[in-house]
Amino acid sequence: MPKENYPRHVAIIMDGNGRWAKKRGLPRALGHKAGGDAVKRAVQAAETLGLECLTLYAFSSENWKREEEEISDLMNLMRRFIEANLKDMIERRVRLKIIGDYKAFAPDIVAKLEDALERTKDGDRTLAVALNYGAQQEIARAARLAAEEGSIDPESISKHLYTADLPPLDLLIRTSGEVRLSNFLLWQSAYAEMLFMDLLWPDFDEDCLRDACETFATRERRYGGR
Repeated sequence: MPKENYPRHVAIIMDGNGRWAKKRGLPRALGHKAGGDAVKRAVQAAETLGLECLTLYAFSSENWKREEEEISDLMNLMRRFIEANLKDMIERRVRLKIIGDYKAFAPDIVAKLEDALERTKDGDRTLAVALNYGAQQEIARAARLAAEEGSIDPESISKHLYTADLPPLDLLIRTSGEVRLSNFLLWQSAYAEMLFMDLLWPDFDEDCLRDACETFATRERRYGGR
């Protein structure tokens, strides 16, 4: 299938790190580490496949309810990921964008993120990472900002979403076999195609993303029409 039929913007709910580790008798922290390796593969695959934007659900606003040790592991993974991949992102001209209230994280993580945002701002393609993100909170925030400007309608709300400067969402993927959106990109998914995959996130690779793009290319998008 020609790449021009591929989606411009793909979002992924990266689910299954814990189950991947449990199946192998490993601690959850190693599942998250393996998930981090899958993120690298996905970002590289997005470049190979010519995607304009890849959006990843990395840490939801509900994830704060997890065990303190697991949250600490995720924070340390975030630190290491930025340190290990920033140079490569700059060289590959990948622009980092954060959606969500990332300033709720520890000051050193906020500083690393803001440094990465500044140093990658001129990139040609976008990696959007959802951190401390919840779609319902995003919509409420956008509606509040729209109301302050005097009108609440789809256009004014869309203008104030975190994703306002990104291409429209074409394809949303969820791994692990779960079939729900889990408070992710609810507004943006209104007419997106969806694909739910049975494999666990650490097993995701370039072939998985290519297959998803091929599936997308065969679908007829009607946007409510016939």
